[in-house]
Amino acid sequence: MPTTLLDDIRGQLPENDEHPYRTGAWMPNTCEYEVIEPTIRGDLPDDLAGVYIRNTENPLHQALGRYHPFDGDGMLHSIYFDAGHVEYRNRYIRTDGFEAELEAGEPLWAGLRENPKLSKRDGWGARRRLKDASSTDVVVHNGVAATSFYQCGEVYELDPITLEHRGKANWMKGVTPGWGVSAHTKVDEATGDMLFFNYSKEAPYMHYGVVDASAQLVHYIPIELPGPRLPHDMAFTDHYAILNDLPLFWDPQALAQGAHAVRFFPELPSRFGIVPRRGTSEEVVWFDAAPTYVLHWINAYEDGDEVVLDGYTQNPRRGTHTKDLPESLAPFSMLDINAIGAHAYRWRFNLKTGAVKEGPLEDGISEFGMINPSVAGKPYQYTWAMTAKPGWFLFDGMMRLDVQTGQEQRYQFPEGVFASESPMAPRTGSKSEEDGYVVTFVTDMNNNSSQCQVFAAQDIAQGPIAAVSLPQRICVGTHSYWADKARLKLA
Repeated sequence: MPTTLLDDIRGQLPENDEHPYRTGAWMPNTCEYEVIEPTIRGDLPDDLAGVYIRNTENPLHQALGRYHPFDGDGMLHSIYFDAGHVEYRNRYIRTDGFEAELEAGEPLWAGLRENPKLSKRDGWGARRRLKDASSTDVVVHNGVAATSFYQCGEVYELDPITLEHRGKANWMKGVTPGWGVSAHTKVDEATGDMLFFNYSKEAPYMHYGVVDASAQLVHYIPIELPGPRLPHDMAFTDHYAILNDLPLFWDPQALAQGAHAVRFFPELPSRFGIVPRRGTSEEVVWFDAAPTYVLHWINAYEDGDEVVLDGYTQNPRRGTHTKDLPESLAPFSMLDINAIGAHAYRWRFNLKTGAVKEGPLEDGISEFGMINPSVAGKPYQYTWAMTAKPGWFLFDGMMRLDVQTGQEQRYQFPEGVFASESPMAPRTGSKSEEDGYVVTFVTDMNNNSSQCQVFAAQDIAQGPIAAVSLPQRICVGTHSYWADKARLKLA
């Protein structure tokens, strides 16, 4: 197991840190490693070929004022599989903000929970004066890993296997200056297109765009909204992109006073904008549905005259609120998917009649669902999602949901073991939607270690069939991506 320490980068975090999202399973990593042929336990499948890559909020500094976990700097963890061969690496994403604070030796930007006026420099994002940590999301497009930030920022590119930094995406030069791009760009493997959106406090408040298979910006249009909004994700079908205007956003009255107070407006509907994938602003068709908020969509597809959209609606009334939690967790209650009552839900929009039908797909609580990438934008049957430790933003279990029947299959990680968003990786030569594997990084607080675990997608309940040892206990993270070997540009 040749292990190379690439770098050890230390910031200015408190020596005896007590923040719940900078300690325990959320303790950030300082060391960057490369491991060729790490130790493997179990039977690693020979037909698992591609890269699993995950982003992480991994702070170098604590941010000015109160720290929110989404303030942490981006760090990628990448593990490459090829016929039993394995390579693992982790590297910080060298954003402009990261480099500036590294040079300054101190935090320069106020965090999400603080007044932007505290920032020592101008910043990025829809809010402005916020550091673009590029720590939210990662996809692989045109053979390159592309990272992005939840409140809009630059798209940073890295080699998906070596994590060599390649700078900012060149196509970003065609995007409205200062607007950036939101997290959750969407890659359609059938066409090679990457779809994206951005949002701002300035009219028209949203844009939608398409980057083609050769990484050229080929489509970019304004999407007029009633005011500043906080969308987080989008979806697509074979012929349409689906955008949203949901009734949770900055309070306009507070915003007028320079404050960024997020509020839910139950008197307003949820609005869904459906537009041809390379359509005009005038072609957007809006549908009204019951008021809610959705962080993440699962998939969408066309069914006759209808567009079907699946995602995780939030309903705190059906949620469970954990008692006797530490007082330090109170400001982060909205990170607990149990408290917000997140669950799989379906909307059907009739493009001919304008009718909307909606309802739940499951009885329980889950979020962060992943699908076989080959069925993105198409009719599908399965999603592999995460369950969470009550009171925390920590994934303690995995669930496969049959969206056609409602049947669930679950796996609960041992006490003190927490997983990552877990993509489905089709096996080489797969014959069906669930013919493949589910991969995840786990953080084991019982022995201060981490692994990449591999599950059989058809039977996650049996537990991991193989586990790859990592050189250190890694910080838990958020979003991830699987890219088959065939979609990587290998030398």
